[in-house]
Amino acid sequence: MTNIALADRPLNFDVHALRRQFPVLARMVRGKPLAFLDNGASAQRPNAVIDAVDDYERHHHANIHRGVHTLSQEATALYETARDRLVEFINARSRHEIIFVRGTTEAINLVAQSYARPLLKPGDEILITHLEHHANIVPWQMVCEQTGANLVVAPIDSHGEVHEEAVVAGMSPRTRLFACAHVSNALGTVLPIRRLIAAAKARGITTLIDGAQAVPHMPVDMRELDCDFYAFSGHKMFGPTGVGVLYGREQLLERMPPWQGGGEMILAVTFAKTTYNSLPNKFEAGTPNISGGVGFGAAVDFLSRMDRDAAQRHEAALLEHATAALSRIPELRIVGTAGEKASLVSFTVAGVHPHDLGTILDEDGIAIRTGHHCAMPVMDFFKLPATARASFAFYNTFEEIDRLAAGVERARKLFA
Repeated sequence: MTNIALADRPLNFDVHALRRQFPVLARMVRGKPLAFLDNGASAQRPNAVIDAVDDYERHHHANIHRGVHTLSQEATALYETARDRLVEFINARSRHEIIFVRGTTEAINLVAQSYARPLLKPGDEILITHLEHHANIVPWQMVCEQTGANLVVAPIDSHGEVHEEAVVAGMSPRTRLFACAHVSNALGTVLPIRRLIAAAKARGITTLIDGAQAVPHMPVDMRELDCDFYAFSGHKMFGPTGVGVLYGREQLLERMPPWQGGGEMILAVTFAKTTYNSLPNKFEAGTPNISGGVGFGAAVDFLSRMDRDAAQRHEAALLEHATAALSRIPELRIVGTAGEKASLVSFTVAGVHPHDLGTILDEDGIAIRTGHHCAMPVMDFFKLPATARASFAFYNTFEEIDRLAAGVERARKLFA
């Protein structure tokens, strides 16, 4: 196989050296250098990921697990090696605990239908928080409709924080599952998930954590967190779209029935009975996104070789700089002022609709996200139809944030 691995030495944190590994960051948009500040929606990909996917597609593509020929064996090895990298990356106990899915949304739906639906009875409760992405709301509403269970929502405060005592107050003898974000995609709030998981565990409540916005920015350790399920997506952590992971505690996954039927998730099929495959294959029906899995493994390699502590410090400095720069703009309101945040700022400007703001910034080559961010209950809480959201990655610079602030000020004056 073509060797597409990174060099053995760790990558020291150097923002300009890192930027050179992301080809899209060198492009121009509307005659201006691209400032990509929409990483919360989907992060960009380094050469290492692009090259890994290209190498697979050019030299190794075949269906996996099912062929004795060389290409099938190579493709299987590449795909399953990616799973092994993910085991190490999140410190899972076994490769049986790493289920490949299309992304965080599919992972949560899998748990809702395969774990929660068979368990729940009328009057049982699922507890979530007011901060959740729609993907951590709608699947639970659906399973409540299917079973007669009730959805309970722990509140947030005016800073966009979730307090442990408010969550614990929502836990009752009927609570069967607690699901919450590690980091809010709409506000950047980092939730106190270690304490929340411990509180749930002390009451015998199963826990699921939506880690889509956390894994790109901070180390996560399944043995240290001690949650039952944890979901995240490849495209937010500098990998391909259409691939993600459900981590599940092996004992729970063993007891859960498959939620999709088809090839790969079976050992034997007759018209009378089907015998299901073992973990993790039991939950991976059909041909997967093989190239996506290979690219995901390369993204994990890339992150593992970085100085992630230095990258976190850089992102924290970016957040501090952005908060200060935007706060100086008249009539700008930062939405979400939690004491602990990831590198994300949501804001509004009086008299300027967020969509107009995003359009004007695009004229300056600046990419941000505008809208409700798939968190309409959060917008309703703050009595807003939408916000503008700038979300940062380790490859962003202070100069890009200064350009953002200048562009917002230009938009404000245009609509004044």
